[in-house]
Amino acid sequence: VKEVLDTMVELAQEGMTMLCVTHEMGFARQVANRVIFMDAGQIVEANEPAEFFAHPQHERTKLFLSQILH
Repeated sequence: VKEVLDTMVELAQEGMTMLCVTHEMGFARQVANRVIFMDAGQIVEANEPAEFFAHPQHERTKLFLSQILH
């Protein structure tokens, strides 16, 4: 998994546009210019990474982040 993520980081740094579905929030924070959070197939939150991780708005987003970002 690390090798794949490293390759994707490299491609993002080279300017490649990607759509990536992941639970790897550290990776998303590092390479995304937009984070979209879905719950039950619906978009519940979308924001720039800094704002998304620092100030989540939706309760489901807050719960998810609290469980994976210790």
